[in-house]
Amino acid sequence: MAIREFARSKDGLQLRYEVRGSGAPLALIMGFSGSGHAWSEPFLNLLENHFRLVVIDNRGTGESDKPDLAWTLRDMADDVGAVLEHARLPQTHVLGISMGGMIAQEYALGYPDRVQRLVLGCTNCGMSHSIPGKPEDLAKLMPQPGMSPADAARAAFSAACGKAFAASEAGQKFIEEQLTEAAKYPITPQHTFTRQFGAISGFDSYARLAQIKAPTLILQGDDDAIVPLQNATVLNQGIAGSRKHILKGVGHMFFWEAPQESTRVVIDFLTAK
Repeated sequence: MAIREFARSKDGLQLRYEVRGSGAPLALIMGFSGSGHAWSEPFLNLLENHFRLVVIDNRGTGESDKPDLAWTLRDMADDVGAVLEHARLPQTHVLGISMGGMIAQEYALGYPDRVQRLVLGCTNCGMSHSIPGKPEDLAKLMPQPGMSPADAARAAFSAACGKAFAASEAGQKFIEEQLTEAAKYPITPQHTFTRQFGAISGFDSYARLAQIKAPTLILQGDDDAIVPLQNATVLNQGIAGSRKHILKGVGHMFFWEAPQESTRVVIDFLTAK
């Protein structure tokens, strides 16, 4: 049974999170513009059989506060710290995807004693040393004026999902189911997209990657148009002892497209002796 809670950030924002499942604690940090609901139930259901999940609504999303103020990814890493302190979890595993993977890097750097193992999914080390996606694909992640939230999400998913998944009947059905679910939860306002993009633009961990000491797994789809495959190699080379797992024929939304394989790899890594 899920427990819904609220923590306070360092700057006084209300941060909503959910605790579900049992086992070793695992904090989940979602990516650009997404709330904790964006993980999808198939992915969460597989993980919660093995871990006590802490599913966070990042600032600006879901039931967390949505200030129209500039912030940094370090601020968002501090938010994770505030949530886990409120949940009385001094040490956890951490899994972050995309922007959430950048936040997870900042958290591992800022709170090294609190991270047991780290999973970085479909992410990079900042713009200066990353391999960018095509501008036309990245542009689809930002809502256009006049678009409904559902149409803006469909446009984003057309770039974020791998080609095989997006072209399949099962993939389209899954996307529509996710849109239906998302409509039941507070939508992400336009200004959050701008504020989170600003935070991403100011992020650069490349020179600090060697300081990440937690055992680290890098997880990436080889058909990722948003964060191309080469970024996994940059992280893998920068974080000493890290492991890399490539999901074949899978796009940016690997946790939607390949929940069985991705959770198996995560579970094996986090539970290895």
